[in-house]
Amino acid sequence: MKRILALFLVAGLSLCLFAGCEDDPGVYVPTGDGLTWDDDYTGQPDDVLNSDQSLKLTYYPDRSMNPFICTDFTNRALFTLLYQSLFIIDRQYNIEPLLCKSYSVSKDMKTYVFYLEDAKFTDNTPLTGADVVASLQAAKSSDYYSGRFTHIKSFALQEDGGVQIRLNIPFENLPLLLDIPIVKESDVKLDTPMGTGPYYLDTNTQNPLLRRNTNWWCRSNLVVTAPAITLMPAQSITGIRDDFEFNGLDLVCADPGSDRYADYRCDYELWDCENNIFVYLACNMESAVFSNEEVRAALTRAINRDSLAESFYRGFARSTTLPVSPLSPYHSQTLAAKYTYDQGQALTQAVKNNAMSGASVTLLVNSDDSLRLRVAREIGKMLTACGLTVQMSELGGTAYTQALRYRRYDLYLGQTKLSANMDLTPFFSTKGSLNYGKFDDVGMYTLCVESLANHGNYYTLHKNIMDDGRLVPILFRSYAIYATRGLLTGLTPARDSVFYYSLGKTMDKALISQ
Repeated sequence: MKRILALFLVAGLSLCLFAGCEDDPGVYVPTGDGLTWDDDYTGQPDDVLNSDQSLKLTYYPDRSMNPFICTDFTNRALFTLLYQSLFIIDRQYNIEPLLCKSYSVSKDMKTYVFYLEDAKFTDNTPLTGADVVASLQAAKSSDYYSGRFTHIKSFALQEDGGVQIRLNIPFENLPLLLDIPIVKESDVKLDTPMGTGPYYLDTNTQNPLLRRNTNWWCRSNLVVTAPAITLMPAQSITGIRDDFEFNGLDLVCADPGSDRYADYRCDYELWDCENNIFVYLACNMESAVFSNEEVRAALTRAINRDSLAESFYRGFARSTTLPVSPLSPYHSQTLAAKYTYDQGQALTQAVKNNAMSGASVTLLVNSDDSLRLRVAREIGKMLTACGLTVQMSELGGTAYTQALRYRRYDLYLGQTKLSANMDLTPFFSTKGSLNYGKFDDVGMYTLCVESLANHGNYYTLHKNIMDDGRLVPILFRSYAIYATRGLLTGLTPARDSVFYYSLGKTMDKALISQ
């Protein structure tokens, strides 16, 4: 297929364009044979500011450009150009300092302090710790970011200008959660707050533009080099598709996992961009069928995940047997291989062993999401083939929420956005937002906490979850990034960062030794 071929070609050819940021004693500068450290480099390359690159992007003018309010992925695709965060995360979940110049961690890993680069906003005013604290407070109150603050007790500005974050449990990699856009303290509630990114939104023209900030504090080679980017107002998903195919729109972020997705049939280059949306099955532990450990543990091997990913998500999903993205460093291929699809043989045998042939089970799904509804029905067929009788409970709105809350199901098909550190405590904490049965499993919750404190414990956590069987991972969804062929071949889209770029900094150099 042309789409798949383009994806592999681009993935093979795309190179991350490392660059440097002002730092003492020098900055990283790309050269023909790699990165070098150059103490004398003081300005941006001429080909950046004088580029003849012409680029048209799109956005919904009636939807916010505030990163703490906006949940629309079309508008959020622009945010990497407008805003920066303390840290940035690449496609493989590697962390790199961005606005953070250095940081320290207490011995008990419950207190972090972050010190800032000499960054400046678009109006040339300096970034301060107060801006960071205000942005974190806005993020904590937002629907999009609030889940990241589950284990954060407090954050405050220190007298030395550092930003202190205190946690209620030890965290090995708190920076994985801190790719949160930082805006000016006075702007956190504005529709278009000021950021420190390479571009800013100019609405004082007939057609809105993203203008390159010629005084940008960073010295970076970006894949986007246009002095100004034309913004084409969007009105609908199909309208965006038509603008891309016929009206010169150069890049689109689309969601193949959405009911409103529109197929593209023109020539293009294509990338996938993982969005951390996790699709899973979960068991009611009080179910007459799934309270049985043998049946529950065999359930995961009865799901043909690859078929679901390709048939329903058009290939823009990564099937997973573990509750962690296959791209994450916390994913173990060796462990995952132990729970792969076996055509339902294990579940069929477990059903027979426990005299449950023909037993009725209720599979609950949110009918407001027609794609998820179709996926649930297909899963129902898979389980029926294993000897169970599956009854679909297709509910929407509050009826679905109430059915979850009062456990009126044997299984439900769920979907949630996991944080980059793959924190699973919401499923196993008694107060967890995804623990609908409110089951008290101290052992599993303890394993979740231990994994956050030391990445070596993820293997044990994932093994216990899979052997327990109450949570059945299915896949992680991705966005599709379509672009005009040949225009942005260096694009390396990452989670929440369509126009990802590196400053060449490392976590090791930024860490202050205790």
